[in-house]
Amino acid sequence: MSDSDDASDEDKETRMEKYHHFHKLVGQSKAMQQVYRRIKEVAATDIPVLIVGESGTGKEMVANAVHEMSQRQKRAFVAVNTGAIPRELVASELFGHLKGAFTGAIADKKGTFEEANEGTLFLDEIGTRIWKP
Repeated sequence: MSDSDDASDEDKETRMEKYHHFHKLVGQSKAMQQVYRRIKEVAATDIPVLIVGESGTGKEMVANAVHEMSQRQKRAFVAVNTGAIPRELVASELFGHLKGAFTGAIADKKGTFEEANEGTLFLDEIGTRIWKP
C-alpha cells in the first residue's frame, strides 16, 4: 500500500466523521435532522407508524431505528417484502397455516404477525402489490 493510499483512507475517515450517524442512518441535512426527530417522537409511543417513500430510500432502516429506540427493542423485528410474495401465498405468509392446509403445506408455519408478536412488523413494498379479491 502506498502513502497516497493511506492518505486517501484517512481523508475518507475524516469526511465520514463530518456526517451525523443515527442508528445506521447517515446525514446531517435539515431534512435528515427532521427524520431523526420524527423517529425519536414515534419511538416513544405505542402506535402503528406508516413510513412512506420510494423504493430504496431507507424505509426499513428508519423502521429499524424506531424499533431500536422503542420499548420493543428486545422483541423481534420482522421485515417482510410483500411485493416479493406470490399473491396466493400472502395470507399464509402473514397469518400462517396448518400442515395440510394446501398443497405443499408439509408443516405448521407461524405467520409473520405471530413472529413479530409484541415486537415490530415492517411490511415493505405494501403499496406495490395489486390487492384484488
